[in-house]
Amino acid sequence: MALQQAFAQACNELAPIVQQTACWNRVALHHMVYKAMRAKFPELGSQMVCNAIYSVSRSCRLVYQHPGSPFNLQRLGGKPLPRVHFLPQSPVYFDRHTLSLKGGQVSMFTLDGRMRFSLALSDADERRFRTEKLCEIVLNQQGGQFWLTFQLDDGQAPELGSAEEELDATPAARGSELPEYMLVIDDAPHAAMPTSVPAVSLTMTSP
Repeated sequence: MALQQAFAQACNELAPIVQQTACWNRVALHHMVYKAMRAKFPELGSQMVCNAIYSVSRSCRLVYQHPGSPFNLQRLGGKPLPRVHFLPQSPVYFDRHTLSLKGGQVSMFTLDGRMRFSLALSDADERRFRTEKLCEIVLNQQGGQFWLTFQLDDGQAPELGSAEEELDATPAARGSELPEYMLVIDDAPHAAMPTSVPAVSLTMTSP
C-alpha cells in the first residue's frame, strides 16, 4: 500500500507537466522529467520511476486522445488541458526489472526491499512468462486485497498499426469510459470542483 501511494504521488508530480507541455509521449516525457523525478523520488528507484512515466503517458493518451473521452483534444477545441489526478488506489505498473518469477516464487519490488511470495502457476504458464513478450504487470487493490494481472504477447496476435488503433484496443478504451482511480480537474479560474469520471475495469488479458 505504501508503494501504491508513492507511485500515485509520482504520477501526480508528472501530471501538471503533461498539462502544461501537452507532451504525453512516453519517450519524450521520459527525456523531459527522468532526472528530476529520480532526484525527487529516490525511494522508487530508476525503473519504478520509468513505470510511473509509462502510467502517466498511458492514462493521458486515454484522457486526451480517445474519441470517447469527454476531454478529447478535439472536444476541448484549443482550450487549456485539464489536469489528470491519480488517487491513492491507482494501479502500480511493474516490469521484468521490478517483478520476477522463477520456480513458482515471485520477487517484487517494494519500498522496503524485495517481497517474495509463492505464486501457483503451471509449468506452461511459467514458461510463457519466460518466453513471451511481457506487455504489462499491474498491481491493483480494493478493500485491502491486492492482485496482480499479467499481459503477455506470444507474437501471434496481429500487430497494431497507429497509436490510435493501439488506444482503441485497450479494455478501457473499448468501454469509452475513464478509470475510476483518476480525476480530471479543470484548473481554469472558473473551475469549481474536480470532475469525477466513470469507473471501468482495467484487467488485462493475454491476446
